[in-house]
Amino acid sequence: MKLLNIDYIPGKNIEALGIVKGTVVQTKNVGRDIMAGLKTLVGGELIGYTEMLNEARQIATKRMVDEAVGLGADAVVNVKYGSSALMQSAAEIVAYGTAVKIIP
Repeated sequence: MKLLNIDYIPGKNIEALGIVKGTVVQTKNVGRDIMAGLKTLVGGELIGYTEMLNEARQIATKRMVDEAVGLGADAVVNVKYGSSALMQSAAEIVAYGTAVKIIP
């Protein structure tokens, strides 16, 4: 499955099939919270949170691709990601775009 953050596929004619999305709500665990709290005292990257968000983006992307496959898509164009905090210890990640069929 081709994923692009532009709204076309260079050199190809496409037919839009519809909007597809994948979402996941990921929570932080107590161990990550404790380590993050300690890290704020000295500064630097919160690696546990970075890993958590990368994993959440992968899950959301897979769910978006699965939805596109269900529509018979060859690609998803105009792919975007968003995130929001749902509560103090949980974040939502969403991946969305337009499922398209490549016209031969």
